[in-house]
Amino acid sequence: MAPGEFLSLLGPSGCGKSTILRLIAGLTSPSAGIVERIPGDLGFVFQEPTLMPWARTLDNVLLPLRIAGVALDEARQRAADALARVGLQGFERAFPRQLSGGMRMRVSIARALVTDAKLLLMDEPFAALDEITRLKLNDDLLNLARLQGLTVIFVTHSVYESVYLSSRILVMTLRPGRIAADIAIAEGYPRGRDFRHGAAYAEHCRDVSARLEAAMAEAS
Repeated sequence: MAPGEFLSLLGPSGCGKSTILRLIAGLTSPSAGIVERIPGDLGFVFQEPTLMPWARTLDNVLLPLRIAGVALDEARQRAADALARVGLQGFERAFPRQLSGGMRMRVSIARALVTDAKLLLMDEPFAALDEITRLKLNDDLLNLARLQGLTVIFVTHSVYESVYLSSRILVMTLRPGRIAADIAIAEGYPRGRDFRHGAAYAEHCRDVSARLEAAMAEAS
């Protein structure tokens, strides 16, 4: 995997997509072989925001810095900067219950990036959101990844989301999961409305859907 790449893992539930992320993050040990990681810090965004409900937004974001022993004044400034990068400037003192689902996910992304991570692991972060919020966060994520030079590994069940976001898609089979197809989405960034409604996007979606159907049939 190349630095700066946006890689999506696409496949059915239970095929091992989330397990791959956990192996990369060091949260799970491999039963065989080794995992080679990109040097530097990484951030992990789970499907649920997993915020501390009793803590304000700023305190949720600076938690990794406090654990790392960063001085409180510096941690607060870095947390505020991270919130601004995800569009939540002015919400530093809000509690999670005061935020929408999309805003809570933005807080989770800010927390993952506050350590200046260059590798961002995302486990279906937008699956529970409404379509309008999901599309907006797709665009914001691409802009953030480009501006900060992030390498992203993104788990999704959605063909359409994977094509829109990715420079490369790995299609996985049913359990036991394996890589059935490695598909390059050779379209430039930034992407937006014109790409989403264009012929190239539709063609990529048809191709990825066909590869996914073939992978499912092969495993059945």
